[in-house]
Amino acid sequence: MGQEEEQDRVAASLAAARRTLRAGVEKSRALGDALARAGPRLEEIQAALPALEAAVRPIRAPRGELAAAGPHIDRAVGPAAAVLKVFDAVHGLEPPLLAPGEDLPGYLAVLAQLEEASRFLAGNCGLAAQWLADIVEYLGDRDLADPRFLADLGVTLDGLKAPEGDLDGGLLAAALDILEAEFRRLLADHSAPLAMPKSGAAAAPARVPAAAVHKLSLILDRLLANGRQDRCVAAYIDARGSVVSASLGSLGLDYLRDPPQDAQELGPALEMWGRHLEFVVRRLLESERQLCAKVFGQYKDDASACFAEVAAQAGVLDFLKFGRAVADAKKDPIKLQRLLEVFDSLNRLRLDFNRLFGGKACAEIQSQTRDLVKLLIDGAVEIFEELIVQVELQRHMPPPSDGGVPRLVTFVVEYCNRLLGDQYRPVLGQVLTIHRSWRKEVFNDRKLVDSVLNIVKALEANFDVWSKAYDNAMLSYLFMMNTHWHFFRHLKATKLGEILGDVWLREHEQYKEYYLSMFIRESWGALSPLLNREGLILFSKGRATARDLVKQRLKTFNSSFDEMYCRQSSWVIPDKDLREKTCNLVLQTIVPTYRSYLQNYGPLVEQEGNTGRYIRFTVDGMEKMLGALYMPRPRRASSIQIRHSSGKINSAMTGLHRSASAVK
Repeated sequence: MGQEEEQDRVAASLAAARRTLRAGVEKSRALGDALARAGPRLEEIQAALPALEAAVRPIRAPRGELAAAGPHIDRAVGPAAAVLKVFDAVHGLEPPLLAPGEDLPGYLAVLAQLEEASRFLAGNCGLAAQWLADIVEYLGDRDLADPRFLADLGVTLDGLKAPEGDLDGGLLAAALDILEAEFRRLLADHSAPLAMPKSGAAAAPARVPAAAVHKLSLILDRLLANGRQDRCVAAYIDARGSVVSASLGSLGLDYLRDPPQDAQELGPALEMWGRHLEFVVRRLLESERQLCAKVFGQYKDDASACFAEVAAQAGVLDFLKFGRAVADAKKDPIKLQRLLEVFDSLNRLRLDFNRLFGGKACAEIQSQTRDLVKLLIDGAVEIFEELIVQVELQRHMPPPSDGGVPRLVTFVVEYCNRLLGDQYRPVLGQVLTIHRSWRKEVFNDRKLVDSVLNIVKALEANFDVWSKAYDNAMLSYLFMMNTHWHFFRHLKATKLGEILGDVWLREHEQYKEYYLSMFIRESWGALSPLLNREGLILFSKGRATARDLVKQRLKTFNSSFDEMYCRQSSWVIPDKDLREKTCNLVLQTIVPTYRSYLQNYGPLVEQEGNTGRYIRFTVDGMEKMLGALYMPRPRRASSIQIRHSSGKINSAMTGLHRSASAVK
C-alpha cells in the first residue's frame, strides 16, 4: 500500500508539471506575437523619448528639490484651477443669455451671474497667470525642467496675463445688445403722442404703464452699470423727443416763428400762446419729467440731461422767444396789456418752471426766462408811467371837429377800467411791486389806484382846454355835453367808477345837463323867437301888412334854420340815449312853435299861390329832419398819435376796444 501511494503521488506531480510547462509555452508564444506587433510603436516612442525625457525631467530631479517645489506649485495651481472652473461656468450661461424669454427678472439674474464671473475673470485671470509664471521662473532658476519647455510655457502665460478681447468671448456684449434692443422696443411701444385736452386738468397723465416703466428701469440699471450710458441716453431722447414733437405737431405752432409786430394783432396769438405753454409745461413736460425720474431712478444727472433735451425738442425756447417778440413789439399803450398777459402766464407757471427746469442741464431755459421776465416788467412799468405824460401831451392836440368824444377819452376810460379790472389789476400791482423792490422802494395797491386816478384827472383837465379850442360856442357846448356824458355813462357801475365815487360821477352827469341846456338855448332856442307874432295881432295894420310880415319872418326863419341845420348836420352825438334826448329837445324847441305859426298865419301866404317859397318845410318833414340829426358816421380805424415827452410824435394809440362813436 505504501509503494502504490508513492507512485500515485509522483504521477500527479508529473501531470501538474506538464500543465505548467504547456502554459508557459503558450504565454511565451503570445508574448512573442505582442512584441512583434509593438515593434513600430516602440520605434515612435524611441523617437519621442528626448522630449518625454525633458517633460519628466523635474521628476528626475533630486528628491529634496522636488519636495521644496511642491508647495509653490500647489499655491499656483489652485487659483488657476478656480479660473478654469469659472470659464466653464461662463460657457454654461451662454444658452439662456442668447435666447431670452419673457422672464426679464430671470434673464437679468443670469446676466448678473455673467457680470460676476466676468469681474472674477478680470480680477483673477491675470493674477493666476502671474503665479504660474512665477513657478515657471522658479523651476527655471533651479534647473528643474527643460529650458525650451519653460520658454514655451512662459510665452503662453504672458498672453494670459494680458489677454486680447473679452474673457467671456463677447457673451456679455451680446447680452447687453439684447437688453438695449428691448429698451428701445419698450420705448417705441409706448410712444403715442399726447393730445391737448379741451379743458385743462391739473395732473399730468401717466402715459407709460407702471409695468413697462419698471422694466425700463431694470434694463437701464444694467446698461448704465456696464458703460452703455451714452447709447441709452441717446435712445431715450430719440424716443421721447419724437413723442413730444408729435404731440406738438397738432397744435399749429407756426405763429411762434413769425409773431405780429403790432400789439393789437398779437392778441389772438398770445391767447393761444398761453394755453399752449400751459399744456406743454403742466401736462406734456410734467409727464415726461415724471417718466424720466422713474426710469432713470438714482441716475439723476442722466435723468436731468435727458429731460433737458426732451424739453428742448418741446420748443420751450421757442415759446420764450415769442414772449420776447411781444416785449420787443413797437411801443404802444395796448402793449402794456400784452406784457401783463405774458407775465401772468409765466408767473402762473413759475413753480412749474422752477421744478422742471431747475437743474444745470436747463441753464439756457433758466437764463432766457429770467431775461424775459425782466424785459416784461421794465417794459410794462415804462408804458404805465408814461400814460399820464401822454394824456397831458394830448391836451394841445385839436379836439374832434364834429364835437364828438375824443378817441383819447374813449380809450383812456376803457383802458383804465381794464387796468383796474380783475384780469389786469393784480398782475399790474405785482409787476409794479417787483419793479419798485429793485429800487428798494415799497409799492402797494393803493398807490396803483392813485396812479390810475391821476391819469383820469389829467384827462379831465384836457376837457376845458379842448372846449376852448372851438371857434363856435355851440359846438363847444356839444363837445362838453358828449364828453362829460361819456365819462358818466362808461364809468358808472365799473371798478374805476366805484373808486371815483358817486359824487364825482354825478358831477359829470350835472355837467352834461348844463351843457345840454346851454346848447339848446344858444342854438335851436334862438330860432323860435324869429317866428314871433308882434304886429300880427288882429292884423292891426291891415291884411297886406300882416302878410308881408309873415313872409319876412318865414324867410328869415328858413334861412336861419337852413344854416343851423347844415352846420349841425356834420356834428355828432355818439351816445344813442343822449342823441335821442337832444333831438327830442330840439323838436320841442322848434316844432310846436313852427306848427302853431303855420296854423295861424300860413293861410295868409297860401293865398298867393307861391307857398313853397316861404313855407319850405312841412311839420312832418321838419320832424324827420331834426330827428335824424347827430347820427355818427363810421370812422376810419386810424390811430391816435401820442407825443413823446420831448414833444416828438413817435407812437400811436391803437386798438380801441370800443369806438367812442359807436351807436349804442
